[in-house]
Amino acid sequence: MQQAFLTRPQVKQRYSISEMTLWRWENSETLEFPKPIVVNRRKFFREEDLTNWERARVKVSA
Repeated sequence: MQQAFLTRPQVKQRYSISEMTLWRWENSETLEFPKPIVVNRRKFFREEDLTNWERARVKVSA
């Protein structure tokens, strides 16, 4: 099984958020947003981590 990774622009597009909002999510202690993987100073987010985070957020709000 091959893992899918998203870049910061792809994450921003996925959630329709700004750069500043993504930065806030990454640095929030209460939101528990998935931490990125850094490769050559570029950040990549595992799509599976994002999907799991979304599911957890739905459970919290339900």
